[in-house]
Amino acid sequence: MIKRAFDIVAASVGLVLLAPLLLVVSLLIKLDSPGHVFFRQERIGRWFRPFLIYKFRTMVQEAPQLGGPITFGADSRITQVGRILRKTKIDELPQLINVLKGEMSLVGPRPEVRQYVEMFRSQYEEILQVLPGITDLASLYYRDEAALLGRAADPAEAYVRCVLPQKLQLAKEYLQRSSLLFDLTLIFKTLLKLLR
Repeated sequence: MIKRAFDIVAASVGLVLLAPLLLVVSLLIKLDSPGHVFFRQERIGRWFRPFLIYKFRTMVQEAPQLGGPITFGADSRITQVGRILRKTKIDELPQLINVLKGEMSLVGPRPEVRQYVEMFRSQYEEILQVLPGITDLASLYYRDEAALLGRAADPAEAYVRCVLPQKLQLAKEYLQRSSLLFDLTLIFKTLLKLLR
């Protein structure tokens, strides 16, 4: 109950304070390439309920038809503005809307696409007892995930065999340590990494 109240207040304040930045980013996306400002994609949330995650669009409009669900290295589908948004993580800010809608929390295991959830369903049965979050331990650990996967011979296989299993372990660690104080610590560490 306290976590949800904190999420609502923090997301509301965040959207109000960041409104000028969100407007500028929206304009830059429209000027950079044709298409919508927002990217929406189905993710699997708490209790395996699907929802549409919101992000600023960082790729060309037809990106889903041109490649797989993960991006890595110098993916040609990423726009010029998109590269900056991804590097600074500004593309994630619209997820504050998901938080207000009750589909996500500020802190919690990152939501995954159905394809990968089904591959590791037994583990997700434990993890998806909580709302997915904008940031978590895995977000901090895999800050440069795209660059890491870009160095792999087979990025898709590296994600399934190496990255995702470790993300699942970090998600379970979060569940064990979950508290408002721990959430505040992860938010602080995330902001610190972004400022660096």
